[in-house]
Amino acid sequence: MEAKAQARYVRVTPQKARRVVDLIRGKQATEAVAVLQFAPQGASEQIRKVLESAIANARYAADQASAPFDERTLVVSEAYVDEGPTMKRFRPRAQGRASRINKRTSHITVRVAQPQKTTAEGGN
Repeated sequence: MEAKAQARYVRVTPQKARRVVDLIRGKQATEAVAVLQFAPQGASEQIRKVLESAIANARYAADQASAPFDERTLVVSEAYVDEGPTMKRFRPRAQGRASRINKRTSHITVRVAQPQKTTAEGGN
């Protein structure tokens, strides 16, 4: 069972969002939600929403396939942040000059999956 959720054009810089995503990559989904809930970074709220959406998507896919679903077995298999478009703004400065302000956006993607069960057979 695998599910993915994506939030696009999120108004947080990719560099700041990647710091938070690195905290949850490879963790169990329920543990990752708890980590994000108490993380002090501003981007953690948006990433938590994407993670909860991925968990809900996995629950929906399991219901459609009539498969048993246990949220505690899900693991954050992939989590990454891509750079979105940058909004360019100008700010007036001294002596008639202007400086550019870059308002960066991010595309946040989280994929959750159940770990594959390996069967111990007598192979080499």
